Amino acid sequence: MRSFILTRFAAVALLLSSLPAYAQLPATAPSDTTKKYENPKGVSTGAKATFFKSKLFRAVAIPAVMITYGAITAQGDAGINHSSQEFVRKQFRPVSTGFDNTLIIAPYFELAAVAIAGVESRNDRVNTLLIIAKGEAIMLASTFAVKYLRGEPRPNGSDNLSFPSGHTAQAFLAASIVHTEFRDKSQWYGVGAYTIATSVAALRMINDKHWQSDVVAGAGFGILSAHLAYLSHRNRWGRKSIGRDIGMVPAYFGGGATGMSISWRPKK
Repeated sequence: MRSFILTRFAAVALLLSSLPAYAQLPATAPSDTTKKYENPKGVSTGAKATFFKSKLFRAVAIPAVMITYGAITAQGDAGINHSSQEFVRKQFRPVSTGFDNTLIIAPYFELAAVAIAGVESRNDRVNTLLIIAKGEAIMLASTFAVKYLRGEPRPNGSDNLSFPSGHTAQAFLAASIVHTEFRDKSQWYGVGAYTIATSVAALRMINDKHWQSDVVAGAGFGILSAHLAYLSHRNRWGRKSIGRDIGMVPAYFGGGATGMSISWRPKK
């Protein structure tokens, strides 16, 4: 019996003496071979993204290409401008300019209709209105500055404010906002909005108001304005609505005048 107790005591003592050695060993997680070759050089994952992968580059890359192309091909009635305008004149008849004057804000009608239908957008209504206001300011300032600096004659010779197309810039600005607000829900909202914007660009050429270089650059200015509005927006009002019954409805006042009606009923 005594030898049994001594044997148990010796076993416990041996186990206790071995515990410090085990405690000094670092805990190791099971090896994950699925990520074995993900970072073979051991580069820190917190490294800053390169410029070509930054949000700014992705925001300006495509519209910059469109604006550059428009500026290079803006040669008046020559080159690709001449050939494309001749094709349009042979294939299509001019339509009422009142139609394209109204169609430029049609994407905003889509934005309002989808919001009223209950589809959740990326931003709440107040922040969306702030982004629209900022995008409109950027678009108007940039397009009209270039119009007066460039002095490009229109195809019909009515004035020298052809480049870039302001109507096209307006339509693509609105379409880009619709796409950004609802792309997480469905890409078809953006497809519909960009189809409307492309129709505006086509109508400006059909009505002999712009060259192809004007509408391509105008689309670039519109998309760029929307992207810059989002990049510079910090959601200062938060995600929650600051009031109730906030309405945003595009309006047509007749005589070619368009606008937007905004109603806000504050909380009690």
